[in-house]
Amino acid sequence: MNEPSRPRPLKEAARITQMLDLVLGADRFDRAPVDMINLALEYSRQVAPESPIHEVVERNIPGCVGALVYGEVRPRQWAIMYHAGQSEGRRSFTVGHEFGHYILHRQQIEEGASFDGGIYCDENAVIRRSGLGIEQEADEFAAALLMPFHDFRRQLPAKARVDFDTLSRLAKRYGVSLTAAILRWLEYTEARAIMVVSNEGFAHWAKTSAAALKSGRYIRTRDTIFELPAQAFAARQDYSDAALTGTTQQAGVWFPEPVHEMCFRSDRYDQEITVLQFEAEGPRFQAEEEETDVFDHFVRNGQMPVR
Repeated sequence: MNEPSRPRPLKEAARITQMLDLVLGADRFDRAPVDMINLALEYSRQVAPESPIHEVVERNIPGCVGALVYGEVRPRQWAIMYHAGQSEGRRSFTVGHEFGHYILHRQQIEEGASFDGGIYCDENAVIRRSGLGIEQEADEFAAALLMPFHDFRRQLPAKARVDFDTLSRLAKRYGVSLTAAILRWLEYTEARAIMVVSNEGFAHWAKTSAAALKSGRYIRTRDTIFELPAQAFAARQDYSDAALTGTTQQAGVWFPEPVHEMCFRSDRYDQEITVLQFEAEGPRFQAEEEETDVFDHFVRNGQMPVR
């Protein structure tokens, strides 16, 4: 029986990952994360010597996190731009996202009437990983290349509970932001968990693990305002060591069941990251309670969206 084909972004990321493992060793992450800038420059010269990525540069591109642009003369010369002021970890994922567009979509971008000299990607597409279509594919490519599951799962098993020390160690191992590391963990964990990104007492956005969603535990942030519970660390502006370690909030604070809450404050980006982890499997999901924005496809079909 033939193995089902993998989505193209994962195939392309796996191809490069296997090459890096062969050249640098399977233990390469013990020494350093992926050097995404040099990888984009060198690999593009190998696969498309007539139209490679000739530079990766910092630019002020208001409203965007990153961009992949091309020159007017054929064969095209390409460049990746990342918005000024990003942390090293955010920059790495941004460059990986734009590199994904180059590997997967450059012909579409060059020939498409809707693209004016390139593609420009906003925070929703890159940082929050909530884009659709080719934006989602570029995110999948970047995440798989920077944080391959075969290594990530060894560092943090699917059934394990997390703390910020573990998540920060993983972010450093893969050279990404804490947000990116948490999002990657949420993609495969068997734990019921939610990440909430907030500021001034209100959630900007949230991501939910598959197990949490199946039990009806999610936070809706699209087209609605979600005010944090008054007892939440972020609402109380408590960013102490106790917040980093976390505490169990009783039933009725966040949800109708207890949940372990821990919170980290990023002054650089003026936001808090809260991670909620539930005990055991919890109640089974009821169709009428399903999320209606991030998980629209799930709502319509009664199935988890394919990632």
